[in-house]
This record gives sequence, structure tokens and C-alpha cells, in this order.
Amino acid sequence: MKQNSIKAWLLASRPKTLTGAAIPVMTGCTLAYIYGFFNPIPAVLCFLFAFLMQIDANFINDLYDFLKGTDRADRLGPERACAQGWISPEAMKKGILVTTILASLTGVGLLWYGGWEMIPVGVLCILFAFLYTAGPYPLAYHGWGDVLVLIFFGFVPVGCTFYVMAHSWNLSVTFASLACGLLIDTLLMVNNFRDREQDAISGKRTLVVRFGARAGLIAYFLLGVIACWCCFYFLWIGKIYAVILPQLYLLLHILTTMKMARINRGKELNLILGETSRNMFLFALLLTIGLLL
Repeated sequence: MKQNSIKAWLLASRPKTLTGAAIPVMTGCTLAYIYGFFNPIPAVLCFLFAFLMQIDANFINDLYDFLKGTDRADRLGPERACAQGWISPEAMKKGILVTTILASLTGVGLLWYGGWEMIPVGVLCILFAFLYTAGPYPLAYHGWGDVLVLIFFGFVPVGCTFYVMAHSWNLSVTFASLACGLLIDTLLMVNNFRDREQDAISGKRTLVVRFGARAGLIAYFLLGVIACWCCFYFLWIGKIYAVILPQLYLLLHILTTMKMARINRGKELNLILGETSRNMFLFALLLTIGLLL
């Protein structure tokens, strides 16, 4: 592959991960719609900001894992751009700068709808995208990844998407945010479960490294189950289909958990990564349909 080519940048952006950015924004838009606040322009801006921040975080993660020596030859996950030489570290730094600026400009557009209170939220999104793998205390290397997913793939995108349209917050937003955060954390748990041996060597103290593979498997299963249980709140607002339909996700989640336990280690766990992404999207789609019915 030609270094720093368009194809290299496309692969470095990890387009398959954009599902995790789209799901919480889609949920926030759906909640805004059922409460009568939906506005297409801020909705588009929220999707754009989420996608840009996801790509930005992917670039930062790619660069700093490479610089720290985490992406070694024994890596089991999808190939990384800097480690493979597809993109030079210098070019990746420029790419990070460009995506950060583009995300910031999109955030400025959201100020028109959400107000100046969106500024600290945007600043925190950018700050923690760096702190996740960069700096003297990279949060992902000290077991904080799951907490950050819950916040920045749950409460921030769902809540802020709703807020920029409704200028309010309610319990529906809280439970939907919690469901999305827990759901998307299953994706991180698969990565950490697969990479547990390599992470231990690299000094990356994820929850799976700290508590073992069995704990990681149980956590993966419980994250999906509790995400479904969060949907029972919607009975209180008369949205019975928003309770029933997401429970269909549990069947696929259980089957994927069983397959994950059977495979246990190795590159074959990347199949579980794909299935988890599929299951997440199905959950979000079922919840959206249930809320709209």
C-alpha cells in the first residue's frame, strides 16, 4: 500500500467503528422526536461531530499505541496504520490536527442550537480523546476505558443530542444513555478479552488483565443484559414496544457470548468483534422502532 494514500487514511479511520458513534446519536434523535423536539439540522451536526470525534480518537489511538510499542508483531486485532507503515507518524499527527479542527468547527455550529453550555462538553470530548491513550497517565492503560465508554458513548452523545433540540433532560434520556453506554462497552470488552495476554506484556491494565478472562466474559454478558433491562423504564411512558423489541437482541447476545467462550483466545475472536457490532446495531434499531411505535 502506498504510504499516506487515500486508502491508507480510510483504513486508519476504521469505518466499522462508526457504528458506535451513530447508535447513541440515533437514540438521542429518536427521543427528541417522540417528545416533539426533533430538528434535522442539529441532528445532522450531532452525527457529523460524533463521526469526526470517533475518527479523531481512532487516529490518536493508532499513533500513541504505536509510539508506546503496544502494536507489536503479535497483535491479534485489526491492523493499525502506523504500525504497518501505511501512514507515517508525522502524517498521522497532521491528520489528528485536521480532524480535531473539523470536529471543533462542527461543534461551533451546534452552539447555535444548544447554547454556550455545549462548549465545555466539546472541550471534554476532545481532551479525553487524547487522554485515552496519550499523556503521562493514559486512561486506557489503567483500566478506565469502560468508564469512558459509558460517559462518551452513552450520556454525552445521547444526552447532548437530545439537549440541543429540547434544551432539557428527562429519565428517558438517562436510561437510554445508560443502555447505549453499556451496549457499546461490549465492543471494548471483546477487544480487551482478545488482547489480554498482549496487554499484560505491554503494561496495559484493562479490567480483563486485572481480573482475568472469566471475569471479562461474564462482564461482556452482563453488559448486554443490563442494557436490555434499562429498556424496562419505557413502560412508564407507555412505550411497551421499546421494552419488548430490544429483548430480541438478547438471543443473539447469548449466542455470541457462548461462541466467545468457546473460541477463548486468538485472532478468531475478531469474528466476535463483528458479531458484537452487528448485535449492537440490531439493539439500537429495535429500540428506535419500539420508541417510534
